[in-house]
Amino acid sequence: MKVRTPRVRKLLAALESNWQTEMTGHHTYLALAREDADPIRKRTLEHMAESEAEHAAAWAGRIAELGGDAPRYKGKPNGDADSLANRLGGKRMALRRLEIDESRAIAHYGQQLKELEDEPSLAILRRVIDEEREHYIELGTLVREHYPRRQAEAAAASPQALLSELLARRSGSGRQAAGWIGDAIYGVNDGLGAIFGIVSGVSGATVGNSHYVLLAGIAGMIASALSMGSGAYLAAKSEREIYEAEVERERETIEMNAPESRELLSLYYQVKGLPEDDADRVVDHIARDKKQFLRALSAERLNSTEDALPNPATSAVSGAISTAVGAFVPIIPFFFMRGYEAIIVSAVVSLLAHFAVGAAKSLITVRSWWASGFEMTLVGAVEGVVTYVIGIGLGHIGA
Repeated sequence: MKVRTPRVRKLLAALESNWQTEMTGHHTYLALAREDADPIRKRTLEHMAESEAEHAAAWAGRIAELGGDAPRYKGKPNGDADSLANRLGGKRMALRRLEIDESRAIAHYGQQLKELEDEPSLAILRRVIDEEREHYIELGTLVREHYPRRQAEAAAASPQALLSELLARRSGSGRQAAGWIGDAIYGVNDGLGAIFGIVSGVSGATVGNSHYVLLAGIAGMIASALSMGSGAYLAAKSEREIYEAEVERERETIEMNAPESRELLSLYYQVKGLPEDDADRVVDHIARDKKQFLRALSAERLNSTEDALPNPATSAVSGAISTAVGAFVPIIPFFFMRGYEAIIVSAVVSLLAHFAVGAAKSLITVRSWWASGFEMTLVGAVEGVVTYVIGIGLGHIGA
């Protein structure tokens, strides 16, 4: 009878659980691949099944080194592929569920990095986590970016032309423009909505006393503008830092396993419709330049490029100024009017501004300008009425 310490028993239990998880994934991917008529998706699923089997073999090897019993698979022959949810939801839902499972596995393994006090097991964990991240990205590509196949004449085009088409389609210039426009539109929206609410509430409480409305409105405008500007700056800066960290991770992965990285990039291009031979030739050509290869792989893995990232300073300025502009609109009438006249004019001007902002939102959304404008106007009207009534109530309480 083998005598094991509590620490070893706990470690073996964790490793066997990992082995069962990987084997379930292996059988699930294999079953889905067998049923998939799409050759590119089929190959991608088979590739992930092989990777899961390698992970399981690594865990089994470590279990043997620790003197544990050889684990036996306790799951179903087809893993989770035959689950009721997958059968009812179809292929797309099955892939989406697998994507979620991969994200949970990454989180679980990340927790084990903090808990397992066994360096060989930790080394396996680090490698497995990196590869599970690749699976997560690959599944996301299959779920959301599976473009229709090119026709024969398009497939016959040169790899350089096809790659140029792909890169043009992924160009960051459009996203960058939409980024600051979006910051500006939502800044105006935020400022207008927040200060219209303040102005309505204070007007209800003070019967449109211009002095108090202007004090509250201007203070709120300044606070909202600074808050939006600083928030936009920090968000853009964090996004850039995360991107740079992920690119550095990609660089390390390429250095450790260049052939696998080339295969991964080729699979990305194949999923988007490029024939296998052409995809391999394109990747071989790109891989001659390490910087270009890193840039291409990062663009596919992260679904972004450095040029597409928002500029923190631009985001801060556009966010702050647009919020201040939106916030200033409801308080303008109170510079020239008093009482109910100022309240009514402010409400009309603010609702018109709400409609204009809603219509402007159609520049970066797919909704019609009138529907978006009407929705914003309705929201603004409800907000104004509610805060005005609350203000009246608070005014009576104060009295």
